[in-house]
Amino acid sequence: MSQFKTWIDEHFKGDPIIWGIVILLSLFSILVVYSATGSLAYKYAGGNTELYLFRHASLVFVSLFVMWLAHKVPYKNYALYARLAMYISMPLLLVTYLFGSNINEANRWLTIPVINQAFQPSDLAKLALIAALAAMLARRQNNIKDFKSTFLPIIIAIGIISLLIALANMSTAILLLSTCLLIMFIGRVPMKYLVIVVMVGVLGLTSAVFLGQRGGTFRSRIESFMDKDEIPFQAEQSYIAIATGGVTGKGPGNSEQRNSLPHPYSDFIYAIIIEEYGMVGGVTVLFLYLALLYRGMRIVANSNKAFGGLLSAGLSFALVIQALVNMAVAVGLGPITGLPLPLLSMGGTSLVFTGISLGIILSVSRGDHQDEIQTGSAMNRPKLKPALS
Repeated sequence: MSQFKTWIDEHFKGDPIIWGIVILLSLFSILVVYSATGSLAYKYAGGNTELYLFRHASLVFVSLFVMWLAHKVPYKNYALYARLAMYISMPLLLVTYLFGSNINEANRWLTIPVINQAFQPSDLAKLALIAALAAMLARRQNNIKDFKSTFLPIIIAIGIISLLIALANMSTAILLLSTCLLIMFIGRVPMKYLVIVVMVGVLGLTSAVFLGQRGGTFRSRIESFMDKDEIPFQAEQSYIAIATGGVTGKGPGNSEQRNSLPHPYSDFIYAIIIEEYGMVGGVTVLFLYLALLYRGMRIVANSNKAFGGLLSAGLSFALVIQALVNMAVAVGLGPITGLPLPLLSMGGTSLVFTGISLGIILSVSRGDHQDEIQTGSAMNRPKLKPALS
């Protein structure tokens, strides 16, 4: 038993609570997605429900492996990786908007030729922008109030990437802009500059509503949410699932609304969780996400480097805010967005990018812990006495 614990301590470093939360949610995801994809299997796989089970389970374990690899990389290296990824993601977003696969009247996906796997460049752009923004703010902490050298490059990067994403995916762009504002607030950016970011963001997102592919859908969803006399079909089916779940739920695999609820395995998986596991399951999932945010912010509070703290804060906020928005939509507290539930919804490369984000957070906690050990060792090291002359 002691050898196993030694092996775990050697190969799985970083915050152990985050490790536990991620593994627990990942295993729960396999169970819930298997239940939610029953109707999908009968429509497209001839009733072979195990096909989606093995496919999703494989992606979950791949994302956990990627998270493990990412947590082994010193987090300071991600400053360089983020800048390169940001420069790559900009043309990728433009190419996707012009020539990408059109699904639900939006070009969001590109297909990787060799493995024939579709992915959303917006996932790469989000991760790259958050990490690059953390790096830019960390480098300019001593000159944080300078508009030209500090603020201008930041607002250009945020504006270009947010606009390119908003042309095809408005909800993701709003979430990204909100996360960037939080990072800048934590990074001590003056309030007047934050107001400028908000104004530029509103202007850019408004332009995307009229020029982009999903502007009409975005407006109609806002109008439907504000109209209390008519409930959208997706929301109505979600409410039925939640209402019939009760306190303890119908039990694993006993969901009825999965047959009528659109996208029960991704956008509305939280409704299926409550239907099968009741309010107990729904509150437990909510608690785990809040605990994940708390542990991420503890890393920020304990971080001895500006880049590590801002990086952990940005990625933690991005994951948990998206989760809260998804759950809010399912229970009727927000308009329908189409955002998946991180770690739980069925997905492809989005699971991989989620794993990378969590691996970077663990890398920050691992790196700062090692820095503290090294600093403490240096302070406690006996000093050599000068030689007598």
